[in-house]
Amino acid sequence: MSSLKKVLIPFDFSEASVNALEYVVNFIGTQRSIGILGLYVGTMPLSEADNEKLRKEFSQLLDSFNTKLKVSPEFTTDTGEVISTILSVQEKSNADLIMMGTMGDKITDEAITNTSKLVLKADCPVLAIPYGTGIKEPQNIALVMGGEKIEDKAVLETLLDMARSFDARIHVLTIYKESVYDEEAIKESNENLLQYYLEHFYADHTFIKSEDVEQGILDYIKEKKIDMLTILPRNHTEKSTPSEGRLTKLLTLHSEIPVLALD
Repeated sequence: MSSLKKVLIPFDFSEASVNALEYVVNFIGTQRSIGILGLYVGTMPLSEADNEKLRKEFSQLLDSFNTKLKVSPEFTTDTGEVISTILSVQEKSNADLIMMGTMGDKITDEAITNTSKLVLKADCPVLAIPYGTGIKEPQNIALVMGGEKIEDKAVLETLLDMARSFDARIHVLTIYKESVYDEEAIKESNENLLQYYLEHFYADHTFIKSEDVEQGILDYIKEKKIDMLTILPRNHTEKSTPSEGRLTKLLTLHSEIPVLALD
């Protein structure tokens, strides 16, 4: 049974947001009782006529995907600074997940900063969907971890929901620059925990030594044919601190697969 009840999708009618909306619709499918809330954030207040026009366009786009959703989608508009407005609407609507489109390798510095700020400040997981992402069901999901333990299984609930939805395998990846981790000690302390937390979706735990962490992740994505990358940007792991620069690299290092940042 899905733990998700509502997905918030910031929507500006760009190609990237339309691509993300189709991905969201495919993710929810026809059998799951998950609501979609589309959000358009403007810099100036809109007239009722403009609001109605945007609602109609949003509805027409949903119809074009030819997927009959169990829960009727909603659409709302708001005015203000983009990130704070998204966060406010997410809190008021009790959305469990934010799914947003990005421009992948064409992303601007401002968009990178906005995406990373949203991930670090949101009280729910965020799935960044690069423009050009194929609308397909993920079969192999990578969870990038350091040498630490995850303290609370609830952190992984959205990841598990993705795996359950598509019967996907979860591959855990630890990349390090120096031999600071004792692989055997980490495996011994984490393996049972990971198998318990990730249930039967857990596939394996790979350790890779690489001076270039981001390139190591890229190589792993290609080798394992990974369809989705999962990261833990906040303090759900032992004494870790979020790094906005590192996070933005992870969010944008590969333009072809979605990145799930767990809350």
